[in-house]
Amino acid sequence: MSDDTIENESDTFEIGDTTVHRLGFGAMRLCGEKIIGAPDDEETAREVLERAVDLGVDLVDTADSYGPGVSERLIGEALGDRDDVLVATKAGLLRNSDGDWLAHGDPDYIRNQVLASLDRLRTDTIDLYQFHRPDPDTDFEDSVQTFAELKDDGFVREVGLSNVSVEQLETAREYVDVATVQNRYNLADRSSADVLEVCEENDIGFIPWAPIDADDIDEVGDTVDEIADAHDATRRQVALAWHLQHSDVVLPIPGTSNPEHLESNVAASQLSLEEEEVTRLTDASE
Repeated sequence: MSDDTIENESDTFEIGDTTVHRLGFGAMRLCGEKIIGAPDDEETAREVLERAVDLGVDLVDTADSYGPGVSERLIGEALGDRDDVLVATKAGLLRNSDGDWLAHGDPDYIRNQVLASLDRLRTDTIDLYQFHRPDPDTDFEDSVQTFAELKDDGFVREVGLSNVSVEQLETAREYVDVATVQNRYNLADRSSADVLEVCEENDIGFIPWAPIDADDIDEVGDTVDEIADAHDATRRQVALAWHLQHSDVVLPIPGTSNPEHLESNVAASQLSLEEEEVTRLTDASE
């Protein structure tokens, strides 16, 4: 497939008042090893972001903990505050030099972090602000209410959640309109199937993280390979196409720092699986 034929042809979804293509881009991999520090080649990282938008990607997902701060900074430098791109970021995790991810949902911390994210992203308002992970040392309701207040105060347009249960999602909806939920979900890991069902019932966007995890694809590799061969596609393209056809509220955000991998991922939006193939893939891990 030549470069000029690659285009994001995924369907669209409404996040608040903004329409985006359902195939987005995850910007976590634009950082250094263990998602700590800057990448070896910052210029290529910015070029990947610019190329993603050129290909029709208009949903870019990041977090203040990626780097920390590095991914947001690169997005701000490469894209700025564009009207045609929805940038989603997150708060609620601390990092250290060992690469640990430490939950921290203290309201004062979140209020501080939104200011830092606004600065790095070079914007006045964050399009979608997501609570990265519930903190066992902070009341979940207190954290969620802080996100609701940031929306009321105009710092963010929409609020999302990440790594939550059905009970936590329903609790959060008592305080704020939840636009999206970002949980781990892919061909082999369906542990959040109950959360996806609630999202489908309420037209909430479901953003699967690790949508094309190689180890998980290996678990259903025989089925994926058969379908990939039939379409002259890669394993990851089949996995992404399955996400897009599995549910109308799913917004996969495959991430990469490689321009060729980016184009291959976007090309997956042009892959149409037969209904029988989608069913085979869905049943493969059950």
